[in-house]
Amino acid sequence: MRQIWKSFRALYFASLMMLIGSGLLSTYLALRLAADHVDGLWVGGLMAANYFGLVLGGKIGHRLIGRVGHIRAYATCAGIVSAAVLGHGLIDWLPAWLFLRMIVGLGMMCQYMVIESWLNEQAQAKQRGVVFSGYMIASYLGLVLGQLILVIHPALGLELLMLVALCFALCLVPVALTRSIHPAPLHPAPLEPRFFIRRVPQSLSTVLTAGLIIGSFYGLAPLYASQQGLPTQEVGLFMGSCILAGLLVQWPLGRLSDRYDRAVLIRGFAGALALVAFPLAIMKDLPLEVLFIVGFFASLLQFTLYPLAVAFSNDHVEGERRVSLTAMLLMTYGIGASIGPIAAGVLMKLFGSNMLYAFVSAVALCLAIRIRPKSVTNLHQVEDAPLHHVAMPESMCSSPLVVALDPRVDEQVVQDQMQTAVEPEVELEPEGEPVEKAPI
Repeated sequence: MRQIWKSFRALYFASLMMLIGSGLLSTYLALRLAADHVDGLWVGGLMAANYFGLVLGGKIGHRLIGRVGHIRAYATCAGIVSAAVLGHGLIDWLPAWLFLRMIVGLGMMCQYMVIESWLNEQAQAKQRGVVFSGYMIASYLGLVLGQLILVIHPALGLELLMLVALCFALCLVPVALTRSIHPAPLHPAPLEPRFFIRRVPQSLSTVLTAGLIIGSFYGLAPLYASQQGLPTQEVGLFMGSCILAGLLVQWPLGRLSDRYDRAVLIRGFAGALALVAFPLAIMKDLPLEVLFIVGFFASLLQFTLYPLAVAFSNDHVEGERRVSLTAMLLMTYGIGASIGPIAAGVLMKLFGSNMLYAFVSAVALCLAIRIRPKSVTNLHQVEDAPLHHVAMPESMCSSPLVVALDPRVDEQVVQDQMQTAVEPEVELEPEGEPVEKAPI
């Protein structure tokens, strides 16, 4: 483990700094708008714009990296993200903030793709699981530390935006100084939505629900906590404890996932989330201890849905399609995370801050009803199912290339499929001369 840390510490540090900045930015913007008495619809819209940028970056990142190389692409995006962050301090016009938030998401996705390409290039096959776990820990830890900065510095001045920009500047250093060779370029895998909708519909429903819930949480939970009367320091502690729950649950979740039916677990956790979140939906002026405890357990449950859905879908999709599967899952998650904050923001604007957890409870209940373990035929279950559960980084801090680190996916399959997905086609003109067509 020490050798792996030594080999990958630069990339882990880059991920850590990126997520410190990203986590702090999300909470800062929500609290800043709350202090200016802006309704939750705009707050949700900012988070939706961020996720839209992440989805868009998954498409643009491949082209940018292929055109200028990994280091130049990473440096370019780090500079653009830093400028967009500082732009929030120069402009008070909220539509401009939506655009800037989208740019931040787009640039960060390109940065994720560079880091994950390098991690995959340097990780040996037997190390991929440990490298994957280290990447997940660095990501979650960064999100938690970003919240705790508000405890140390509760004032919502422009210096926090400068600190976020500083984090994105520092995340550039280890990548810019690397002596490693460029990883091989990877191209986007086909999504095949019709195939996966037919093959793993319940997994896609779970991923969509996870996007709705977690996107709403990151965007609107700071606003909810603020409107419950918490000062900035306690909002930071509340958000930090909730995100920490997402990290702590991963390893016990893996043991449960390997021993019990995953469809049953998804239904059980969704039902439990609906029950646990319900008190926050109907009760106002909760004691601080109750708010923290219930919020912690609600977050613990909501962060189980995405990794369970990934494991469940991998059990029913052949190895050569798992690259496309991961791209499809991340796209579905991004759609949910773009819709959720806006929908919850509308409810909060109309009926009050408690509607955030009313939304979470209602969506989780719908998922519990939607998931039917007895309807799983296992007709397409792979030979080694259930595959070993892998602790997954939350989709706010990963790209489609994270599949290359997943030990459940054969490394050669990843390289072959992602490099041949958009290979140039050759066809004959009437004269008989071969002409190379650019991929579409």
